[in-house]
Parts: sequence; structure tokens; C-alpha cells
Amino acid sequence: MEESAGVKRFLNYLTADKWVAVAICFITVLRLSFTGLMGPMPQDAYYYFYGQHFALSYFDHPPAIAWILRAFTDLFGRHVFVIKLADTLVTAGTLLVFYQLARCFLPRERAWNAWLLLYATLMVTILSLISTPDVPLLFFWSLSLLAMYKALFEQRRMYWIWSGIAMGLTFDSKYTALFLPAGAVLFLLLSREHRRYLWSGGFLLSILFFAITILPVVIWNVDNQFASFRFQSSERVGGVEFHPLDFFGVIGHQAAILLPVLLGVLCYYLWKFVRKYGIHIGRIPARHLFLLCFFVPICGLFTVISPVYWVKINWMMPAYITGIIWVSTWLTFKYIRWQWICSLVVHMALAVEVLLYPVPIHSDDTMIGWKGLGDGVKTLSASYPDDFIFSADDYKTSAMLNLYLGRMVYSRNVIGENALQFDFIGTDLNILKGKNALFINSLTDVDDDKDEVAFMDELAPFFSSVTPLPPIIVTQNGRVVRKFLVYRCLDYRPPRGTDDRRHPEK
Repeated sequence: MEESAGVKRFLNYLTADKWVAVAICFITVLRLSFTGLMGPMPQDAYYYFYGQHFALSYFDHPPAIAWILRAFTDLFGRHVFVIKLADTLVTAGTLLVFYQLARCFLPRERAWNAWLLLYATLMVTILSLISTPDVPLLFFWSLSLLAMYKALFEQRRMYWIWSGIAMGLTFDSKYTALFLPAGAVLFLLLSREHRRYLWSGGFLLSILFFAITILPVVIWNVDNQFASFRFQSSERVGGVEFHPLDFFGVIGHQAAILLPVLLGVLCYYLWKFVRKYGIHIGRIPARHLFLLCFFVPICGLFTVISPVYWVKINWMMPAYITGIIWVSTWLTFKYIRWQWICSLVVHMALAVEVLLYPVPIHSDDTMIGWKGLGDGVKTLSASYPDDFIFSADDYKTSAMLNLYLGRMVYSRNVIGENALQFDFIGTDLNILKGKNALFINSLTDVDDDKDEVAFMDELAPFFSSVTPLPPIIVTQNGRVVRKFLVYRCLDYRPPRGTDDRRHPEK
């Protein structure tokens, strides 16, 4: 009853500001409608491809997103709408858990303010509409923090076990989850009143259940020569270069996903907090310290390394769960109002781009044109029914064609190059020996195919002949929006050593 009365008061409080009410309604309808209107992104197709080759874990990332998409598509059918529905429902769960976590630290009104700050972000829109490991990561991350809070601040012993399981499921979503146990240890080291828990049976139980829950990922890596662990650690470090201007790129894309209002107040209140407490960490209230231990280290680390390593737009997302709750301690509704006005403008621009595509995107990271490619390749393959199909970008074109065609479309391993998860699904390329193939090459710029034609030289060692066919042209509103080059390749000769004994055909 008390919570219902609180919701009623909140709704009255909210509808008193028409701008915010209009913005919330518009953005909610936009997100829900785009689950059906928006085409798939390459990430949707790639993690759907994961799920269609069920495993304990995968090369690029742990398995949670793959398992979720496999469950949804098995239950409701192989449709783009179902994939996006899965993302939307999991993200709705994140928002629900976030509010429960905020209530642990804030009075009801300020907890709603925190929820409104988060709900307004482009980050939530991305999580709702694009399948990435961050979708389950944010959900289980929030659950982990809620369980940790109850174990530490409410002394509810059973929640040590739940926190370990939730942290394990977070790790089963994405390796960024290592910041969770690291943040917990940091908090216990810095908080005098909670330091005793470092050696407690409860904390050891949490670590034990964390270790048990991550076993699928560990077992897969042991069976595959630690391929995923190496890819996400030592092999990434090899790409370090000094680009000082990338620091501003990080600031820019974090302002985009949070919106400038929220990023600005986070930076401002962090600056005020540092001025107030300086190095006197012992004076920081325990609840504030808890929130900061899962916020500042992540943002700080990725900001510091940004001049020497490109930090992706989604890497800091988990930090904002506690960061938003922490800053909501002081924010009044006027900040929420400006956040939502900014959000309305950004989402209206996004809607125009998705529906009308006025600004061309010179990248394969777009939802534009893929259905047209699928239709074009279906027609083409009807003329060459015995040909296998492949592409040679990282994963995007091959994954999208797998989704639209419902058949195996091969990747760059066909020409002897590393092909991410396509290397780990048990493919024996020798079964393709002597066959003909259709090679599909996506152009990121429809007006420039000169560089892409060079692929003919890379294909030549593996086929007796390579002949260009008419490209697949995709139009929208009377203009060309995507172009895909097509080649007919005869008499395939697999690279040496492609019997793939490590991954027998499934």
C-alpha cells in the first residue's frame, strides 16, 4: 500500500511537468515501436548466430546473450522482432532492479529521479534495441549490487550466496564483470566498519559461488586453449598506440549515450566531492563509498587509457548504475527536466535517421539495407543452388546472411584468415573442396568500390577463377543506400590444414 501511494504521488509529481510527461511517452512509444520497425543490426545477427551453435561459451564473449536469444527464438520464432523483444524485456528487468537498488540508498522521490535520469539515456535505447553482451551484463550487474548491499548493510547472510551467483552470471555475460569482485574488495579495504567482511565466511561463500557459476566459461576456454581469455587480454594489449585526441572521442561518445546533462552533473559533483574529501577516504560515508567503488575505478581506468587505446562506447556502461544513484543524492527535478528535453531532441533525431536515413552511415554498423541484401542473395542463390556462400569482413555480412537465409553462410576462414566465432563452430572446410561459391562483399561507401574490388586478388589463390556478377543494389526513398559486390568463384581449394581437428563437425 505504501509503495502504491508513493507511485501515485510520483505520477502526480511527474505529470505536473508537461515537457517531461510528453518526452517520456514519446520515447517509450518509440522504443517499443522500434522493436518491430527497426531492422537488425549486425550485432543482433552475430549473437543470434552464437545461439544457433549452442556452446558453454564463445570466442568473443561469454554465453549469456547467446543463450537468451536462443531461448526467445526457440519459443517465439526466428524473427528480428523476437530478438529485439528479448533485449527490451531484459532491459526492462534492469530498470526494475535499478529502482530497487536506488531505494536502498535514496528516499523514494530521489530514487524515482535516479530512475528517470537512467531511463532518459540513449544507453537504455541502445540496450533495448541492439543485442550485445551488455544487455544481460547490466541486468546481472544491478542484481549483484543489490545482493551485495543486502549482505553488507542489512547483514542478510543468504545474500552472500546470491551475490556470488549474480556476479558469476554477470561474468557469464561479459568479462567486464571482473570489476564487480574488484570493486567489492576495494570497498571492504577502504571501509573501516566493513573491513572485517574480507575474511568472513560470507564473503568466501560469495567467491565460491562466483567460481562455480563461471565454470561454463572456464571449461570452454580450457577446451579451446584459452582462446577467448587470450583474445580479450594479451591480444588486445598488442594494439596499443598513442592517440591523445581519442580522449575527447571518449568524452564525446559518453556524452552521447548519457546525454550531456547527465555527464555534466556527474563530472561536476565528482569534482565537488574530491574538493570536499580529497585523500581523506575514511571520512566518506559508507554508502557513498560503496557506490563510488563501482563507478569511479571503471570510468577512471578507461578515461586514463583512452589516449593509448580506443575505448568503445559501451565499456563504461556498468559504472553508471551506481554513478547515477550516487549523483541523485543532490539532483533536483530541474536537472531531470533538462535531461528529458535533451533526450527528446536526441530521440527525435534518431527516429528521423532510422525512418528516413538522411545522413548516410559509411559503416556496416547500421540497420539499413540488410534485408535488401538478404532478398537479393535469396534470388541469386536460386540461380546457383549448389554454390556455398561466404563473405570476408569480420563477421557482419556473414552473420546477417545467416539470419536472413536460415542456412550456413561462411566467413573469412574460407580464405585462411581468422574468423572469430566462425572458427569455433566445427566447420570442416574440406567438405567444400571443389565446390563453387558466391562471394558477397559489403561496401561501406556506395560510391567507391575501388578498394573492395581488390578482394579479387585475395580470392584468387583459393579458386580456379573469380568472376564479378552484377552487384546487389538496395534503395530507399528512391536513392541508393547500400551496395554489395558479388563474385562467382569456381572450384574451391581450401587452405592447408583446414581439417579442424580441434572442433569436430557438430
